[in-house]
Amino acid sequence: MRVKEMHPLCCITLESPSIGDGSPEPTLLRTGSAVNYSTIGSDVNADVSSTSVAGILHKWTNYGKGWRSRWFTLRNNGVLSYSKTRRPDAPPGNDVVLIGSVVSGRRSGRKPGKSVGIVHLKISSFRESKSDDRRFYIFTATKTLHLRTNTKRERVAWIEALISAGSLSSLRPQNGSIPHLTRDLSISTERLKKRLIEEGIGEGLVKDCEQIMLSEFSGIQGQFQVLCEDRSNLLDTLRQLEAANIEAEVSGVNDGEYQLMKNEYMNLARGKYSERSTTESSDDIEKQEFEEASDEEAETHFFDTMESFSEPDHCSGSTGFQRRKKLPDPIEKEKGVSLWSMIKDNIGKDLTRVCLPVYFNEPISSLQKCFEDLEYSYLLDQAYEHGKAGNSLLRILSVAAFAVSGYASSEGRHCKPFNPLLGETYEADYPDKGIRFFSEKVSHHPTLIACHCEGKGWKFWCDTNIKSKFWGRSIQLDPVGTLNLEFDDGEIFQWSKVTTSIYNLILGNIYCDHHGTMHIQGNRQHSCKVKFKEQSILDRNPHQVHGFVEDVSGKKVSQIFGKWDDSIYYVNGEGNINSKDRSEASLLWKRNKPPPDLTRYNLTSFAITMNELTPGLKEKLPPTDSRLRPDQRHLENGEYDKANVEKLRLETRQRMSRKMQEHGWKPRWFEKDGEGTFRYVGGYWEARQHGKWDECPNIFGEITQDLITSLQDS
Repeated sequence: MRVKEMHPLCCITLESPSIGDGSPEPTLLRTGSAVNYSTIGSDVNADVSSTSVAGILHKWTNYGKGWRSRWFTLRNNGVLSYSKTRRPDAPPGNDVVLIGSVVSGRRSGRKPGKSVGIVHLKISSFRESKSDDRRFYIFTATKTLHLRTNTKRERVAWIEALISAGSLSSLRPQNGSIPHLTRDLSISTERLKKRLIEEGIGEGLVKDCEQIMLSEFSGIQGQFQVLCEDRSNLLDTLRQLEAANIEAEVSGVNDGEYQLMKNEYMNLARGKYSERSTTESSDDIEKQEFEEASDEEAETHFFDTMESFSEPDHCSGSTGFQRRKKLPDPIEKEKGVSLWSMIKDNIGKDLTRVCLPVYFNEPISSLQKCFEDLEYSYLLDQAYEHGKAGNSLLRILSVAAFAVSGYASSEGRHCKPFNPLLGETYEADYPDKGIRFFSEKVSHHPTLIACHCEGKGWKFWCDTNIKSKFWGRSIQLDPVGTLNLEFDDGEIFQWSKVTTSIYNLILGNIYCDHHGTMHIQGNRQHSCKVKFKEQSILDRNPHQVHGFVEDVSGKKVSQIFGKWDDSIYYVNGEGNINSKDRSEASLLWKRNKPPPDLTRYNLTSFAITMNELTPGLKEKLPPTDSRLRPDQRHLENGEYDKANVEKLRLETRQRMSRKMQEHGWKPRWFEKDGEGTFRYVGGYWEARQHGKWDECPNIFGEITQDLITSLQDS
């Protein structure tokens, strides 16, 4: 067999593949030695163990980009790196083995590509696909790489290379086990004593020898435990380095910006990623992992697996029942509806009088949507405790985190909530969270929703309206109204929400973004400004927020940063936040995990519980509660035809609301104060206790002739 000529600085042959070979077999080429390995097997593996391995693998990115070719390099020190373009990155003095064929003729003068990612095999594992003989997976502490070769033989070569590298970096296959390093060593002196006695040594001298040996062993045991600690710290450091590399290299930011490397940042639950069950080899699990794979080259996420950062359990009492974890299974099969067809068929008509099908709604109302902002109410409980302890800075930081957390549930929510009827109400009594919430639609034109919530040492209220602007392919929503928070010690905070824009209404994937500056004004020592960065078309790290807290003199005393759909951190002091500051940042808030059974509505676990009729609740509710609204209930149950019929009927009744309001209708539970803000007047929970709903009309009932006549006469 002819030896191919090799360029001294490149692992690509200067000779083209044989003419007529349309599907060349994969080969292993080694630079420097100019040796061509035409077979893949144990002989090659023996050589690979002392070299680096490189080649092209197809990596799954996302459903938009699909499989993309990447240049992978596996070094003999257990580090696997990959980039978008090939580069001669062989370590000086070492050979590089090439797996597979590479198209020759590429420009050698091209600027080397920047590494997209680095994987430390010491804290990773891998597994072959059971359904595709060309695919395999590499599991790291922060992601799963879905990889595919051109042929089955190439996959065999890569797996053998990974196993070979594993012998030097403690990598184990998916169905293997990590060697357990015990920290408890013991020693027995019985054989030594027996041997000394056989030699005629006296018992006293034997005991002295035994004590000397145990003393020496004690020192060795202490050194061994120190080595075990160093090994554990090294593994944790490798995890941190990998996570930091992912976020720094992928997002393209300088000096590790937004690498939230706290001291606890990567204290991963031991074994969560390195010890994966061997039962996860079925095709169903592979499909699930494939669908859940994220493209770390296009999107950056903040990783933090500290379970202590999850929402604390604030239990002021027992509900006596388990709230539901998922929506009811739909009774009917839903039929998709095109928004463009709706607009096209109603050109020239008053769109406010067009009844959109329930396909565009989610099974909650705007009244319940207000309550969704209280999902992380534990932040206000913490703020109350901080202020009670005299820490006003941590109080406003917790309030700022709460103000941002209300936007987390909007990610992936493409359906609109139901527009409440005039006088419609909603109550939420969550003793496990220590809060009671109530809201009412107090005006139809303009649409106003007022709400009131009481928690542990605080109360929250607001009345809100939304002004919308339609820009063709997008719609801009500008909230109107002030959110108010008052603690029992008299400290008050006020702020307004930022602008929300919804894009790609006609074509493309619909998504929403929040942008603008939120001013949180306090009546005592501190205030806060939080800026929501507007997402650009080429933004690879969206949803960013950053802000600062200042005292009464205008001096910046603390800064916050993070993402409104993920987490918020803070550091004390003023000035620009550098990478060191970010590594020492403290967590304020982290988003709860999504429910396991997602539907197209993408409701959070908290939102799923809001429209639930828990045992014994229906008998206590007033006839105006959103849970009793028939079209919303039919939509939740998957009865789409019934939901459309009821929605049309209720929207006909809704159009009568304006005339009711013009003739002196007033809300039942709220009234305007001296500043024009609707405030809760009280009495609802007392009426609920006695079941007195005489003054609450049946707003969801049938439209009778008496109702029409009464409106005409008035």
